[in-house]
Amino acid sequence: MIQVLFFVQSCVFKNEIDSNYYCQKFKLSCIHSNKVVHFKTSKGDFKVKLFGKHNPVTVSNFLENIDNNIYVNQKFYKIINYPQISFIHGGINPKNKIYIERNQTLKKKSPSIPLEIKFKEEIKPRYNYQVKNPKETENLVNNFESGSIAMVKSGKNKSSSTEFFFVTSKITELDGRYSIFGKIIKGLDVLKKIKKEDYIKAVQISN
Repeated sequence: MIQVLFFVQSCVFKNEIDSNYYCQKFKLSCIHSNKVVHFKTSKGDFKVKLFGKHNPVTVSNFLENIDNNIYVNQKFYKIINYPQISFIHGGINPKNKIYIERNQTLKKKSPSIPLEIKFKEEIKPRYNYQVKNPKETENLVNNFESGSIAMVKSGKNKSSSTEFFFVTSKITELDGRYSIFGKIIKGLDVLKKIKKEDYIKAVQISN
């Protein structure tokens, strides 16, 4: 009797670990709707749609970063080129002094946020869960496509709170392993021109 009761309580606790739980934990204004932001760079401008509906914690964290201007004048610090795809890393390198000061100033409990993955048949995203079975990727809401933006990993089931990356082509091998939280909807050609020495002038939230 006691064992059955304990099992039920455990299940209820797990169900409470949702987007609202993490938004409260990281003191974020939880966004549950899609947003559009403008990246202004030294190479030109492009527009990104953020998937707040399916990735509320990741998007809310990203919007807070924008509000705090932490991406202004930051370089695209890593460009990884393959024959048909590029990984373009932006944000603040964790070794950067500003990164450390930002976490202290905003009193972040951790430099990481939970990995956030959304499946088509599920109401809520899964947190701290990484897809291992390739068949599961068929049920993902978001997959890596040309212009996708995702958070850099900071651990097996954690995402960086500040670092992000874009991809310039479809790459199924990474589906379900990173929090894909948006996609370029205008100006993809600008992204493909970006080099390591280029930098972000501003990221602005559209009305």
